[in-house]
Amino acid sequence: MDISRPTAPPLVATSSRRLAVFCFLMAALFMATLDNQIVSTALPTIVGEFGQMERFGWVSSSFLLASSAVMPIYGKLGDMFGRKYVMLFAIVLFTIGSVVCGFAWSMNSLIAARVFQGLGGGGIMVSIFSINADLFEPRERAKYQSYSSLMIMASGSIGPVLGGTMSDLFGWRSIFLINVPIGIVVVAGISLLLPYRRPERRPKIDYVGAVLLAATIACLVAWADSRQIFGSMFAGPSLLVLAVGVISACLWVLVESRVAEPIVPLKLFRDSTFSLCLIITLCSGAVGIGLVNYYALFLQTTTGLSPSVAGLFFIGLTGGIVLGSLSAGRLISITGRYKPFSLLGLALSVAMLLVFSFLGAGTPLVVLALVMFLQGLAVGFGQQAPIIGVQNSAPREDVGAATGAVTLMRMGGASIAISIYGAIVGTALKGSDTTIPGVADISAITPKALAALPEASRQAVAVVYYHAFTPLFLTAAATAAIGLVAALFLKPTRLPPARVPQPVAEETPAAA
Repeated sequence: MDISRPTAPPLVATSSRRLAVFCFLMAALFMATLDNQIVSTALPTIVGEFGQMERFGWVSSSFLLASSAVMPIYGKLGDMFGRKYVMLFAIVLFTIGSVVCGFAWSMNSLIAARVFQGLGGGGIMVSIFSINADLFEPRERAKYQSYSSLMIMASGSIGPVLGGTMSDLFGWRSIFLINVPIGIVVVAGISLLLPYRRPERRPKIDYVGAVLLAATIACLVAWADSRQIFGSMFAGPSLLVLAVGVISACLWVLVESRVAEPIVPLKLFRDSTFSLCLIITLCSGAVGIGLVNYYALFLQTTTGLSPSVAGLFFIGLTGGIVLGSLSAGRLISITGRYKPFSLLGLALSVAMLLVFSFLGAGTPLVVLALVMFLQGLAVGFGQQAPIIGVQNSAPREDVGAATGAVTLMRMGGASIAISIYGAIVGTALKGSDTTIPGVADISAITPKALAALPEASRQAVAVVYYHAFTPLFLTAAATAAIGLVAALFLKPTRLPPARVPQPVAEETPAAA
């Protein structure tokens, strides 16, 4: 069954210029996604200078909170005012925020600067996928979308290493200030090469809907991180934050159903593809992005590997993502089908996460590396389908809003999953009554301290962590299974074939 919408001509006519614009877009995407990864290994140094260990997590959470809240808004603004200037505004905002972060004088000022930076970072990520929809036709877009997804995953792998290296060599402020020259080059390139396509309708901004949506996102992300903020996801303040989020969501739906230019048009939900893709991308974000930080903890605590050696296993994970993403992009471009790759990716992910949950102490390292490679392959296969699906199903005037919604769901799924996974592991470790010689607090043990323990103690620590990670991987497998069920109900849509340029007939004397 073939279901597809007519598409507009590509924004840029020549392939060489499209490639140049795409390269600048990838530089901007790498800059925005790298920033939240690069800061992770520099955080101990930052806390050492400013103190306030209790606000450790908010240096990252504040950026994620701000970027998630504005993603749908940027998508809508691109539909209304044109994507070029919205994209440029987001890059400038992000670059200014990077400067403020680099000159922060306290932990509070750094957190505030990260919020400001996130307001631009969210716009960069959404605008890039929306501009790709203008640059490339659906089948060709699948191939280039794979490069975009690859860039996101590459930044996640490179970021922690680069952050630690730059922090040691040039100080932690350099990890933010490096964005300034990159931002200037990207702004110059996009300004010169990307044409401006004026929208065909008069802009009307839904200010109330924008505020309510931002409040809803902020409350949900804050509630997901409430174990760190309030001590429990079910504490009084946590439930109050959740209640405010639910009320804001209800009011948002009421407002969006009545305004002329809603931030996320409710009519998009009439097509089941949009709703199903939101569920799929929520689950994919929880598994593909939310688990990344926990793989390192799993490897170091259950195998006793040093951080540097454990990092080598991410080559297998990243290699799988690269292979899966590029292969899926090429095959979608050839066949025009994206549903099979969503099914394949989520099914393989469920299988590998179940394998992770059954691993025990003494598992050969070769087996761990193979499972991580296959899990990366699963993530690579399935990560493009939701974006391609919503962009193909949405009307052209709402592509930005649809892209913003699906990108938001991916980041929201990752944010919520990170907090849930942390709660699962933390609860399991606190509930363990195993007494291990030389270990006072097993949840606070470092790789260096673990390496100094006797072999018997290291094995005991590994067993406790294996038991703690088993429910985590089962939860992740159940999440992927929910996404798989949603993917089963996707329509078997086939993307329209690429246009064949028609030769211009020469003018005859009679016609003249």
